[in-house]
Amino acid sequence: MNIEYLKDNGIDLAVVSGDEMVIVDTQSALDLAMTVKYETGAERIVIDKDVICGDFFILSTGMAGEILQKFMNYHIKVAVYGDYSHYTSKPLKDFIYESNHGKDFFFVSTKEEAVQKLTGTQ
Repeated sequence: MNIEYLKDNGIDLAVVSGDEMVIVDTQSALDLAMTVKYETGAERIVIDKDVICGDFFILSTGMAGEILQKFMNYHIKVAVYGDYSHYTSKPLKDFIYESNHGKDFFFVSTKEEAVQKLTGTQ
C-alpha cells in the first residue's frame, strides 16, 4: 500500500494506491482511515478503486453502506477514483449518483478529479 500526502488549496489529503487489496471488509476500511489519519493527519482520502475488493461494489453485501457509515462517523471524506463503466447494476449506479451529489463520498474517474472533489477546487 502506498500513502501519498498532499496539501491542496490548504487542505490535507492522502492518496492511497497499491498493487494489493487494502479494503476487504469494514474493519480494514476503518484501519486504513485511522492509519492515514495517524501517519498524515489527513481526514480526506483519495482511494484508487483497485485497492477495494469487488464485494464493495455489490450493494447486497452491505459492505459499501457499512464502510460509508464508519467514514462518516469518523468525519473522513473519501473520493474513490477508477473505471466504473463495466458495472451494470442499477442500484450501484444510483448509489454512485447519490454519493456524487453529497459532500462526503465520491466516485470519479481520475485521481485529479478526486483531489478536486475533496478540496472544492472543481
